[in-house]
Amino acid sequence: MLLSVNIFVSLDGVMQGPGAPDEDRSNGFDRGGWLVPHASAHTNEVVESWFREAGAFLFGRTGFGLLGGYWPKVTEPDNLIATKLNTLPKYVVSSTLTDEEAGWSPTTVLRGDVVDEVRRLKGLPGKELQVHGSWMLVQTLHRAGLVDVYRLLQYPVVVGTGKRLFPDGSMPATFTTVEESSRLPGGVVSLTLEPVSLGAISAGEYAVDEGRSVTVLD
Repeated sequence: MLLSVNIFVSLDGVMQGPGAPDEDRSNGFDRGGWLVPHASAHTNEVVESWFREAGAFLFGRTGFGLLGGYWPKVTEPDNLIATKLNTLPKYVVSSTLTDEEAGWSPTTVLRGDVVDEVRRLKGLPGKELQVHGSWMLVQTLHRAGLVDVYRLLQYPVVVGTGKRLFPDGSMPATFTTVEESSRLPGGVVSLTLEPVSLGAISAGEYAVDEGRSVTVLD
């Protein structure tokens, strides 16, 4: 299975608490709900296109709790996102979560080494193994080079604080756009990116050569 990370981010890269003020107040975060004023039928279409590719879901414990506290309550049969989340296999990475606590069926708790477990899941047949939210898990997957594609909706908001998709100290990486980025009505930008290098980035400089400005790459 291809592993995709599907994230809502602000202009300053914050992914914490986009959907409600109390969604994630960890580390004193008090600016939750920043996405909601910018949501529209256009952003919903993009998100539904993500979920159409899902074959299974992968969560950290916090992300599992947040989504599992909301989506099982959405029972309308024509809600694509709820249908996918409530019926497809779910895997949650946790050394403390019990099987009884993981009652959002069908769910399997992964208690072994995260990287080994995810590599095993990626080796299974099927559509995408999707991550939505789960900040700490995303950092681990990025460092291990396990993410095949990032899908981002970037909103025209500077949150100013909070958990960033790529915080200071992240593994350096270069990406290529898989599809053309598109600006949706209201200024939201949809991006689909694939990593092309991890651990280092290319560099260069602008120089003057016989009166001409030229680009010099390492």
